[in-house]
Amino acid sequence: MEKNPVKRMLRKGLKVTVNSDDPAYFGGYINENYQSVYDALNLTKKDIYTLAKNSFEGSFLRDSKKQMMLEKLNIYAEKNE
Repeated sequence: MEKNPVKRMLRKGLKVTVNSDDPAYFGGYINENYQSVYDALNLTKKDIYTLAKNSFEGSFLRDSKKQMMLEKLNIYAEKNE
């Protein structure tokens, strides 16, 4: 995991996301995946915020739902700076 390019890609401004793939089968749940990437790559809270933001922006949600989720993310981030 320490060789994963996520941190370098974030630094270059790429729209990187962290995802889960069939958690019931592979056992990779999204919170665990975020934690693993955070720990292995020594990410910052800002990096995690960016990953979460990218995931909403790149999702197939309706625009109104995306906006609502981004607003919730921003509120959470401001409270946990």
